[in-house]
Amino acid sequence: RGHGAADKPAEGYALTDFADDVTAFMDALEISSAVLVGSSSGGYVAQQVAIADPKRVNGLVLVGSPRSLHGRTAFADEVDRLEDPVDRPWVTDSLSWFPRFHDVPDWYLEERIDDGVRMPAHVWRSALAGLTSATPPVEVATITAPTLIIWGGRDELLSRDDQLALSADIPSSLLVVYEATGHLVLWEQPERVAEDLSDFMESLGR
Repeated sequence: RGHGAADKPAEGYALTDFADDVTAFMDALEISSAVLVGSSSGGYVAQQVAIADPKRVNGLVLVGSPRSLHGRTAFADEVDRLEDPVDRPWVTDSLSWFPRFHDVPDWYLEERIDDGVRMPAHVWRSALAGLTSATPPVEVATITAPTLIIWGGRDELLSRDDQLALSADIPSSLLVVYEATGHLVLWEQPERVAEDLSDFMESLGR
């Protein structure tokens, strides 16, 4: 909710709301269980699904996903000052929060900027507040699903210690580090992520 072409309600941006949306989507498509892949805060949502409804999660792939988002982010003040309509140059500048170390196609960046412009200011604020006020899923219960954790070694948002702690909190996890990559791993190295995801999926069948 709140992103892309989805509805943008005034409320309902808690971490649990996003997790409920995932299982509702699975229900609508009659998917009883699946391997969930989440990038950045999407991985945080995937972790919440894994503790709230573990039978629905055959495995997790967490790409640049935090162990915790609790607290106030460095860019929270900027988000708090947003007004409608959200300014395209501001969204473009916001990409600089996450330095990139591999080329990303211009068309893809433009699509992401378009998504950001379509998000009303209240969604930017509410989504950030909902994520940063939530208790980290790994502090609520143990994630039992087999988990692949992928992290960019030059991520300026998530530290190596954060990712080591996340891996330690998930018993059946493997941490893979892409050394010359920033926070937006999926943007920078989609082919490598796809290969590692494929290998992980095959390992679940063995």
